[in-house]
Amino acid sequence: MSTADAARDDWRERIHQASGEVVPASPPAPPAPAGLRACPGAGQVTLTWDPVPGAIGYLVHRDGVPVGQPDVDVPAVPGCRYVDTAHGPTAYSVAALATMDTLGPRSAEVTAGPLPAGPAAVTVRVDAARVTGRLQRPWQPMIGSEHLSYLLSREETGGRLVGAELAEALRTVRDELGVRAVRAHAILCDDLGVYREVDGRAVHDFTRVDEVYDTIMGLGLRPVVELGFMPRDLAADPTRTVFGYEAVISPPRDFEAWGDLVRALVEHLAERYGIQELVDHWAFEVWNEPNLAVFWSGTPEDYFLLYDVSAAAVKNVHPGLRVGGPASAADGWMEELLAHVAGSGAALDFISTHTYGNAPLDWRPALARHGRPGTPIWWTEWGPTPTHFHGIGDGPFGATFLLHGMKSAAGRLEALSHWVASDHFEELGRPPRLFHGGFGLLTVGNLRKPRFHALTLAARLGDDELAATVEGDAAGVEVWAARHGDGRVGVLVWNGTLDQSRAAGAPELARSVTLAIGGLDGDHTLTHHRLDHDHSDIEAVWRSMGGGDWPAGRQWDELHAANTLDELTPPARVTAEGGTVTLEFDLPMPAVSFVELTP
Repeated sequence: MSTADAARDDWRERIHQASGEVVPASPPAPPAPAGLRACPGAGQVTLTWDPVPGAIGYLVHRDGVPVGQPDVDVPAVPGCRYVDTAHGPTAYSVAALATMDTLGPRSAEVTAGPLPAGPAAVTVRVDAARVTGRLQRPWQPMIGSEHLSYLLSREETGGRLVGAELAEALRTVRDELGVRAVRAHAILCDDLGVYREVDGRAVHDFTRVDEVYDTIMGLGLRPVVELGFMPRDLAADPTRTVFGYEAVISPPRDFEAWGDLVRALVEHLAERYGIQELVDHWAFEVWNEPNLAVFWSGTPEDYFLLYDVSAAAVKNVHPGLRVGGPASAADGWMEELLAHVAGSGAALDFISTHTYGNAPLDWRPALARHGRPGTPIWWTEWGPTPTHFHGIGDGPFGATFLLHGMKSAAGRLEALSHWVASDHFEELGRPPRLFHGGFGLLTVGNLRKPRFHALTLAARLGDDELAATVEGDAAGVEVWAARHGDGRVGVLVWNGTLDQSRAAGAPELARSVTLAIGGLDGDHTLTHHRLDHDHSDIEAVWRSMGGGDWPAGRQWDELHAANTLDELTPPARVTAEGGTVTLEFDLPMPAVSFVELTP
């Protein structure tokens, strides 16, 4: 028997051993958070409380009812601060989460209401001489995309070539945001022809997969290979589909044949691109959101078997290849997969899940509890909304949301992957108009939305993160500051809210900001860029041109000419009086300011 045959027999044996229901042991319910404090401000109440050891997040309650919004899949927050906007006097309490199914008791209640709207001042202090660590950039490890066979399309949407513009969008996020990899669905779907059966025998063909991945590599990116969906000839029930392109969501009718397909794919990729390239830069994620019936028609046990088979097939090619999951929706099945692999022995090199409408929870305590401290945490989908054609992400609200989430995530997880790069997207139908509430950072036509601009500004921060504080009636005002090696100092200040009902703006949440940057010496050139409804908002430009479904003729040129990152004030030379540069400005909600000082 050859070594390869022996290896195949080894992982096939694991297929037959990896079965049975997984019921993870629930940890004890965490205690109620102590020290709940409510601080009223103009148009808002800011709640803070003491951390609870072992908690992955906290659920705020109003009058005993958990807060929530229709378009937020996990309303719990990862930290010990929550800003509640424009509710009347309310009895607040908070409970800690140990798992998604283990919620502790609520804290003692504190009653408060917002103050009347009026002038509200905030002081932001940055110490340019005090480095707190290396700036973490959680958007850079990966970004999402529509299924990558779309790169091969020569069709048009809005008069624009789909494949060429999607490729350019991916190149743009690589070049301007520093993104290194792309994750997408459906690499095993029938439009790429990877699997068919002829006279009862499996035939693998990766020719079109090569076209796709050659394109990705040519853009300077690597794929995070999502292993899915199911080829029709291999599906237990090929009638179960999702999306307009009818991806099959069924388990395989033959798990060994599925394992053979995965192993053959990985072997082929290793032969084409080199095994060390795959070990160093690629990763394999098993399926997409199997905890939702819309994406997985099998049972949980079917998925865990699929996971074990897939992980064994990947590792059989090379033990250094990375494989993980469960790629779940809304933090689901994380505990279940951790418990399952503890029993089955399947590899788990990273753990992955998705969330929308909120900052991601903190799964580090759960990993430590399962004896896996330091396991990389990948949020392989994230954004302002999980809902197709929801307009909330196209304007400045989306920009402040992204910065809030990225700063919250920095340093406590390895990847926060925005879903997606481009509005060239067809899951529930192609875009009906230019601004349609698409998931993309870039529109059809590759116009930069405020969300893209926000990450552009974050990418301009230096590598040395600086000490920074916000004082006063802060509400949703946050700061992120860093220094470059050549002495440039960048300060991002934004004013946002998680309250989607105020996405269009809320005058009572506007703030007057005094920014004091200390630890400086000599003269500097000061630049000040702004994102708000009057600056760097290409949707507002389109409305001012009369709007409509799609630009025509020279309108595309006009939009691209206007698609700028606008300065709030002209550049100026300033002197650090007493080592400090002080700047005053108004900051609406939602809005982002980026102040940069260059020696």
